[in-house]
Amino acid sequence: MTVIDAVILGTLEGLTEFLPISSTGHLILASKLLGLKQTDAHKAFEVSIQLGSILAVLFIYAKKLLVDKSIWIKVIVAFLPTAIFGFLFYKTIKSLFGIETVSIMLIVGGVLFLLVEFFRRNKKGNEGKSIDDLTINESFVIGLFQSLSMVPGTSRSGMTMLGGIFSGLNRKSAAEFSFLLAVPTMVAATFYDLYKNRSSMAVDDYTLLAIGFGFAFIVAFFTVKAMIRFLENHTFVAFGIYRIIVGLAFWFLVV
Repeated sequence: MTVIDAVILGTLEGLTEFLPISSTGHLILASKLLGLKQTDAHKAFEVSIQLGSILAVLFIYAKKLLVDKSIWIKVIVAFLPTAIFGFLFYKTIKSLFGIETVSIMLIVGGVLFLLVEFFRRNKKGNEGKSIDDLTINESFVIGLFQSLSMVPGTSRSGMTMLGGIFSGLNRKSAAEFSFLLAVPTMVAATFYDLYKNRSSMAVDDYTLLAIGFGFAFIVAFFTVKAMIRFLENHTFVAFGIYRIIVGLAFWFLVV
């Protein structure tokens, strides 16, 4: 991997992590186009640069997280299903990292978003509950949705947003809870991956990791703000269509 590769992947991570289009899927597809092999060290790189995106969320929502401690309880409850399934099925999940799986799940996720918006077509973006109204049980349900996103191409953001909408949240609140839930989820995934692959990481890998981290942080910071503004007046239809197009394109052109 070169510095340019790290910049490209870091930028792509920051752009896609908080959009419901699967950042992992896009990183796998981009790595394929860049000619990068999916080694253990490379997989650890793809997961680890997510910390840059997480730092962006902490910067944006720091005040909210410090003032409203009840949010953390809901986030931790929602995190539990993924923590348990991720620990138990780590090797199985890693074996699914491939173009075929990503392409299929991009399409499936796209169809789900179109179906959700079809049944919600008469509702405005601000209709529904806020995070303050979310119950502990509903938080757990969102966590179950997130656990499905361990399959590459599904999209952690996408599944948690769908889980939020299923639990009655409006689109903006569903997105914000998804962003906050990313903090413990991605921090745990990153450090677990780094620990598992510590023997395969060289000094140069950590330099490239720092570069990818930095670009992911900068791009994610602006992407999160733009996403919230977008969902105040728009639906998820565009993301659903995009997922289907990208999934089909890579299925026919790359697989």
